[in-house]
Amino acid sequence: MTLRHVKDNDYVEEHGGDYEDFEPGMVIRHWPGRTISEADNTWLTLLTMNQHPLHFDQHYGAGAEYGKVLVNSGITLCLIGGMTVQALSARAVANLGWDKVRLKSPVFVGDTLYATSRILDKRLSRSRPGQGIITVETTGSKSTGETVIVFERSFMVRCREEADLPGTDDPGGQPSFPTAGPMQRSSVVRQFDQ
Repeated sequence: MTLRHVKDNDYVEEHGGDYEDFEPGMVIRHWPGRTISEADNTWLTLLTMNQHPLHFDQHYGAGAEYGKVLVNSGITLCLIGGMTVQALSARAVANLGWDKVRLKSPVFVGDTLYATSRILDKRLSRSRPGQGIITVETTGSKSTGETVIVFERSFMVRCREEADLPGTDDPGGQPSFPTAGPMQRSSVVRQFDQ
């Protein structure tokens, strides 16, 4: 948890970060973890219309490869991704996408999962002055240490010091700031570069 001093004995709890808060190589251990319940697995599997009985039929699961119900991998991705939001992207302008999602080991009801993220890259946006793109690799692990999922995610955040940051992704070294004035908030189409 990060606290920002307001005045006297007043503090504000802060979540997420700005462009300047992230540096490649940083490792963030997210907390708390989450134990997956049978209700989590059944409800979310059926909510997403995944009707494979391996995720909610105990009799079927007993005769399958692992001998029991398997947690839907979509739930694993959502939970591990969600664990990272408080520290990484709670103030993000946009989530830009996931890449290289790799499932390493099965997850079962009763497993407790934890997440760790490593900052892979950061760069200023070419199309949105005052904003930058952060790319992270997140690993989800069981309480036993066994890795269950690894994925990359990119998201856009604001820069605290827009005026101090060079917008020079242009090969000619010219600032990439718009000359026609600020983007209108009513714009229906917003372009995000990746």
